[in-house]
Amino acid sequence: MTGFGKAVNELLDGKISIEIKTLNSKNQNITIHLPEAYRDKEHELRNKISARLERGKIDVYIKTESLNLQPKIALNRQIIENYYQILSGIINSKDHSAHDEQIFQIIMRLPEVFKTAEEDFNPQEWKMIEETLDNAINETINFRITEGAALQNDLLAKLSSIERLLPEIEPFEKERIVQLTEKLRKKIDEVLIDKKSDNDRFEQEIIFYLEKMDINEEKIRLKTHCNYFRETLNDSEAPGRKLGFITQEIGREINTLGSKASHSEIQKMVVKMKDELEKIKEQILNIL
Repeated sequence: MTGFGKAVNELLDGKISIEIKTLNSKNQNITIHLPEAYRDKEHELRNKISARLERGKIDVYIKTESLNLQPKIALNRQIIENYYQILSGIINSKDHSAHDEQIFQIIMRLPEVFKTAEEDFNPQEWKMIEETLDNAINETINFRITEGAALQNDLLAKLSSIERLLPEIEPFEKERIVQLTEKLRKKIDEVLIDKKSDNDRFEQEIIFYLEKMDINEEKIRLKTHCNYFRETLNDSEAPGRKLGFITQEIGREINTLGSKASHSEIQKMVVKMKDELEKIKEQILNIL
């Protein structure tokens, strides 16, 4: 889920700062930006981060700053000589000395003329980096916990909205039954006209029709799935995927209610349920 953490450690001759940013993602994807001197330690850092931050797109920025105002900068002699040969050939003059000053002014503005000397691995600094990373991870986890509490309240509110809509269906169920009964009577009249109809088959058709249009089972299962969603949200350590499966079951019952409803007002309730469920699905992407 979305998160942010930052930690800074002061050294005698500089400081170490580490920032961690996490975004929503079904899988874990870690990108580490660190000084070249510690590139060999990337795998070790990755394992440490992976063990504590589950899922998400995780970007880690590690910076080491030196208080020494005179950075180790050197001239790249080979590059300068190559530039000089090329420019001298372009000038095509027997007396290069007259143009040397101009050539060197041009060369000093070209890429890769200056290079920064690589710093050696510093064991003491590395130990501080590990400590700073732990602090940054702790900050990220605390951020996620705070955001998670707000997200949990939002999900529970939307789930309650779905549950509150179920009783609102009941006042229209009597009217729905009347409408279905009228349809059934018409079908009975049509069948009775046909004297050759099979009575046993006729009774089976009536039972099948009534069972097919009954929505009590869907209502009960929907309540059960909502309760299970709430239990999973409160109890599981990393319920994201599990909640995703439960919302699929909730959606299945809501869709069946809609297909069986045969009543405009009940259809409106179903649409409202679907709207709340879609909001829940979007928010679940933020859960580990």
